[in-house]
Order: sequence, then C-alpha cells, then structure tokens
Amino acid sequence: MTTHEAKKKGSSTKLNVILLLLVLAIIIVPQVIKSDAEFGGADGEAEAAISEINPDYEPWFSSFFEPASGEIESLLFASQAALGAGIVGYYIGTTRTKHKMKEER
Repeated sequence: MTTHEAKKKGSSTKLNVILLLLVLAIIIVPQVIKSDAEFGGADGEAEAAISEINPDYEPWFSSFFEPASGEIESLLFASQAALGAGIVGYYIGTTRTKHKMKEER
C-alpha cells in the first residue's frame, strides 16, 4: 500500500466515523430535547385533521389486514422500507458497474 492509498483510507475512515456520530446525534438529540413528547405518524395526524374538518366523514374502505399491534405495524413498515432501499441500491450498483465496464472497453 502506498502512502497516498494509506492517507486516502485514513480520511475515509474519519469521514465514516463523523457521519456515524452525526446520525447518532440526529437520533438522540430530539429524544433528549422532547423527552416527554409523543412521536406519532402521519396517518394519525391525517385522521385527526379529517375528523376536525368533517366529523361525519366515513372512510371509503377498510384495510383487509390489520396488524396485531403497533410494533408489528412498525416492523412491517421498516421491512418494506429496507426492501425498497435494497432494490434501489441494487439498481444503482448494477447500473454504475455497467457504465464502468463500458468505459474500460
């Protein structure tokens, strides 16, 4: 490994540590500042707004599957987000690799 490669690897490690600390700060700071707050989702806010505007409103349909608890609902939502991120990441990775392969020819 050359000196240039070692410096480059060291700077990327520093950048990764800084980004990790930034992510942790983004997660922890709101919890400390608003420790007694209830963090709800957009669905609950929308339902409250609709009920306030029109108390007689009846939904068009109901869900065909209702999770047993909020934790399971969160797990399903997080799994869906992870799957979507994986698909997008795979697509970006394969597209980037194809472009690199074309440039090398």
